[in-house]
Amino acid sequence: MNRRGFLLTAAAGALAARTTPTSALARWPAKPVKLVVPFAPGGGSDIIARLLAPKFLEMLQQPLLIENRPGASGTIGADVVAKAAPDGYTLLMSNNASIATAPLVYGKTPYQPVAGFVHVVMIGSFANGFLVRADHPAKSFPEFISLARQQPGRLTFASAGPGSAGHLTGELLKIRAGIDIQHVPYKGTGPAIVDLVSGQIDALFDGLPASLGYIRSGKLRSLAISSAKRLPALPNVPTINEHIPGVVGTAWFGISAPARTPQVIIESLQDAVQRCLAMLDLRARYAEIGVVPSGQGEREYTAFIEQEIAQWAPVIKAANVKAD
Repeated sequence: MNRRGFLLTAAAGALAARTTPTSALARWPAKPVKLVVPFAPGGGSDIIARLLAPKFLEMLQQPLLIENRPGASGTIGADVVAKAAPDGYTLLMSNNASIATAPLVYGKTPYQPVAGFVHVVMIGSFANGFLVRADHPAKSFPEFISLARQQPGRLTFASAGPGSAGHLTGELLKIRAGIDIQHVPYKGTGPAIVDLVSGQIDALFDGLPASLGYIRSGKLRSLAISSAKRLPALPNVPTINEHIPGVVGTAWFGISAPARTPQVIIESLQDAVQRCLAMLDLRARYAEIGVVPSGQGEREYTAFIEQEIAQWAPVIKAANVKAD
């Protein structure tokens, strides 16, 4: 091959390299999409992801496969996604723990919580219930606080893990109420609920999606919730803020992709999820389990995450929260 022929062949190859990916991107998703939930099955993020999955299939004609990768307050699953190919086929169910607070609690994570991802769309948020077993001696939130003051260091509360919304809300409660209760971390809320029902722990800060069924069946009681105002799903349950001013903390969640994922995929994914969240039947199902839908896009969701990091950093420092 002469020099001119070589250059023409090379140019054609370069053009193909540039155009083929664009053609492939236009067909996204051309196969099932994996959504990594960084907590155990049965927790709030898991429930919300599984409710979204059939709507995703309906919207994009490809399955949304849920893969649970629990551990280390969601950082194990988040790291899997951060290191995945940026092709739109491996996504993260991002949340307050794995993105906003666990990096502060652990000191360092193997990924950058903001720059390591494209935070595509916020799905919504939910309050944590302050839960006790049905036969716990405290019949109200003030009674539990009174017991804690009478027995400093003896009562326990559990959460989905260090840096989770439940953990940090509990630490904020300890500061504001002036009580000493011991934190017991779990790898997700599912196992914690089992131990709470059996009496292994005294209380649990848990997201309402995972716990409402237990509350409605009478196996657990919610003495209070961590939202700023009462919720339609539990209209007779007071907020913690009604008794201990300033104790408000919700869990939030969304979908994030690895950094450098092409913008055309980001925009398609954001649009699809936003349209799913506009479906009345999905919104109604979320409302039944205490979820407040959002739909914030990439720019707004990223700004929200940065605000959450700034909000909880002082609490983590004041309470000396560290990974257990």
